[in-house]
Amino acid sequence: QVQLEESGGGLVQAGGSLRLSCAASGRTFGSYAMGWFRQAPGKEREFVAAISGNFVTIYASSVKGRFTISRNNAKNTVYLQMNSLKSEDTAIYFCAADALFQQVVSGTSASWGQGTQVTVSS
Repeated sequence: QVQLEESGGGLVQAGGSLRLSCAASGRTFGSYAMGWFRQAPGKEREFVAAISGNFVTIYASSVKGRFTISRNNAKNTVYLQMNSLKSEDTAIYFCAADALFQQVVSGTSASWGQGTQVTVSS
């Protein structure tokens, strides 16, 4: 497992942008698949985006074209650039990591961060 710490959440107006970061521990970060999930009040956690160790990306349909996931292996960090934010994007955003890309996409990752709150005001 790796230790994950998210940052970058906050309050933003609809139409605005935020960039979330997730710093990971460990010397094998580059081999891990990474992902972002979110959980809104009263709802189940849902998949947002994932990136494999060789930079293959996948997005939920609700964020495709607005959000971009990226990684910097030299900094052991994965990012989520969120543009054109909507009120329905309000949620706690969690970072996830696993050796297997499918485990991240399916939400069964071995490692999870504590989450960062994103609030979009309309």
